[in-house]
Amino acid sequence: MGQIPTLVTDRLILRPFTLDDAPAVKELAGEWEIAETTANIPHPYEEGMAEEWISTHQEAFDKEEAVTFAITLKPDGVLIGAIGIHINKTNRLAEMGYWIGKPYWNQGHCTEATKEVLRYVFEALGLNRAQARHMTKNPASGRVMHKVGMKYEGTLRQSVFRWGKFEDAAIYSILRDEYGLVSVHSR
Repeated sequence: MGQIPTLVTDRLILRPFTLDDAPAVKELAGEWEIAETTANIPHPYEEGMAEEWISTHQEAFDKEEAVTFAITLKPDGVLIGAIGIHINKTNRLAEMGYWIGKPYWNQGHCTEATKEVLRYVFEALGLNRAQARHMTKNPASGRVMHKVGMKYEGTLRQSVFRWGKFEDAAIYSILRDEYGLVSVHSR
């Protein structure tokens, strides 16, 4: 399928991860506050985990199963987080997930990156539906989904088992025909 594409917004560059990003991934994703509100990020984030994770990206892209982007700041290329999609070709949908490092919270970066990935999902991949879930104890993630035009569909009660307890997850989606109603540059 080629190389994972690079997407550009006003303030961000969404690009493929490289192994050089591993130390920053370990530092940012290794924060407890990141791991506690995601379904898959381990804690503690041990040596070698970032490299192992990054090494899976190209193969998943080649198989048309997933696309993972490093979220970097445009002026200096500093890595601030990750955003990705899992692709279900049969149902023409993408399940989106993201995280932003704590020093970069509340600056609109996640919303900006999510809008660009939605554009990619609908325009480049031609999928019909994009969806995302967040643990209800992380309402900031839900605000991102709302800001990009996703609609709340419901709460999946006790659908995530994390850190020894069950968590509820809210699910949001946006359809291809609704996507045109979302302004790509609104914040």
